[in-house]
Amino acid sequence: MDELIYNSDMVRGNIDTFILSVLLQEDNYGYKIIKEIYIKSGNLYELKEPTLYSSLRRLESQRMIESYWGEETQGGRRKYYRITQSGIELYEKNFREWKSARDMIDRLIASGREGK
Repeated sequence: MDELIYNSDMVRGNIDTFILSVLLQEDNYGYKIIKEIYIKSGNLYELKEPTLYSSLRRLESQRMIESYWGEETQGGRRKYYRITQSGIELYEKNFREWKSARDMIDRLIASGREGK
């Protein structure tokens, strides 16, 4: 099995940060956020709609993001989300914490046998 295996609990604990990272690039709507996360994951992780909208509601209630209605398209009006300054700060904090944890885990589990 050559597929990348990841711990779903680790992924689940970072969904808000995944969403914030997408919104750092540009304002976006639900389906496009899911698509961007899928692409960023190398087509390995697909965020489910209920999980996305639960996170979006939570992030909006915490004022990390805000929503607005876009112009009408063929499919109707889309609700867009944009990151706030508080959301940017949360993303940066989460990213620093993740990097620190990743570095520590790398040190703790490294066997010293790499490259042999």
